[in-house]
Amino acid sequence: MGGSEQPAAAGDCTPTSSSDVDPANLPTEDVAGYAGEQLVNAALIVNAGKAIDLSVKGQTIGVMTAMGESTLQVLDRGDGPGPDSRGLFQQRDNGAWGSYEDRMDPTTSATNFFKALQAVEGWESLSPTEAAHKVQRNADPFHYEKYWADAVQIVAVVADIEGLEPCLAGGTGQPIGAGDDLPWSTSAFCPIGGFCPPGAVSPLGMYNRECTDFALWRLNAAAGVTSAPWKYHNSDLTLGNAETWIGAWQRQGWETGQEPRVNAVAYYAANVGGAGSVGHVAWVTAINDDGIVAIEEYNGQAPPNDHKYGSRNIQPDEVSAYLYFPGDN
Repeated sequence: MGGSEQPAAAGDCTPTSSSDVDPANLPTEDVAGYAGEQLVNAALIVNAGKAIDLSVKGQTIGVMTAMGESTLQVLDRGDGPGPDSRGLFQQRDNGAWGSYEDRMDPTTSATNFFKALQAVEGWESLSPTEAAHKVQRNADPFHYEKYWADAVQIVAVVADIEGLEPCLAGGTGQPIGAGDDLPWSTSAFCPIGGFCPPGAVSPLGMYNRECTDFALWRLNAAAGVTSAPWKYHNSDLTLGNAETWIGAWQRQGWETGQEPRVNAVAYYAANVGGAGSVGHVAWVTAINDDGIVAIEEYNGQAPPNDHKYGSRNIQPDEVSAYLYFPGDN
């Protein structure tokens, strides 16, 4: 594998706004199908996030969560799984969310949600729906995904934040990773053409610092798992070397295709695109406006730069296939 061109920073922008939203000065027309008291509640959620210096992404996660829980209404009722749930965030009467009055108050309930979100380790690198799930602990970690784009639109309008939608509208289109964050990036590895030293197998059941090891780390991180017990492990999936990954995907019934997606695995069959006889896998971090695909990878270059982290841009048809994140199937 080769190439040193750096990918465009498609997911790096984090717009900020300085002043509170005035709930009395909101659009009179609906935004993404939400209007009136719903937009007032969205504004109060945004202001609660601002009050504790939460990022705009975090504020938008709050709005998304309330959309998925209550359609941005202060509900004085629960549901079957949670009959004691109340308010915008359907918070339970279990002592964790304050009094009944706290749960029914938009500002207090949003503040308590945001404090719980901030306590989730690495929440900023999770997809929005998975970050919300870590707080709400509902059955489906992808329940909120369908609300994200509308939440971005609502926050952009009510908070009058220019440029928010291009930065955040993708939801899972935001890259999971944060550069070279492989926890065992300095561990012993198997040199090309040499013998594997003791301790060369990673906690994921792959050889340390191979392309497969890093891609499997990214797959777990995308599912919100960054430590044992792992959601995806080689012993369960029998992924093998990079060449055989597509077969493992097919055995699981997971989707593959030719269209690039952020947080998909870029799969190179043997001897394709500069890959060797065992293939290559990388992680898609962005798709630029011109269709160029930004990837990150390990062990994508020849010695002495092998078994190291790298990132580059590729043509979308350079790979053999894209292996889509199981949560997108």
